[in-house]
Amino acid sequence: MYQRILVPLDGSLLAAAILPYVENLASKPGAEIVLFRVLPASGVFPDTARKEELAAWIDLRFEERLLKEKGLAASISIRHSSDAAEEISDFADKNDIDLIAMSTHGRSGVSRLLFGSVAEKVLRGTSKPILLIRAKETQTAS
Repeated sequence: MYQRILVPLDGSLLAAAILPYVENLASKPGAEIVLFRVLPASGVFPDTARKEELAAWIDLRFEERLLKEKGLAASISIRHSSDAAEEISDFADKNDIDLIAMSTHGRSGVSRLLFGSVAEKVLRGTSKPILLIRAKETQTAS
């Protein structure tokens, strides 16, 4: 059904909580999980940027190894952008992604207005199917 599943991760436990759901979907033959991270494109000192990228690679490699140990196909991609949602949507459109799977903070009201929602922006910015898991659901799923 879904051959390539894009999983945007930001290094938080909340974002990684989507992985058990994705593992189930990716257990079909030929499926691949693409672990994806968007780092800031500017406004960061070069040394800080290098440290952030190294930390992202280490984090994603760890998750990739766990998936591969379970017999799942996984790969990693890191991009730099000032707009994470736009980068996620763009990557999905250009790389034959069949499903975007991510967790959301589930903010509402003033908090949602102030902080916005990457998940909501992705939802509006792509025609790809999206699996969203609300934060409260992911906390009990572990």
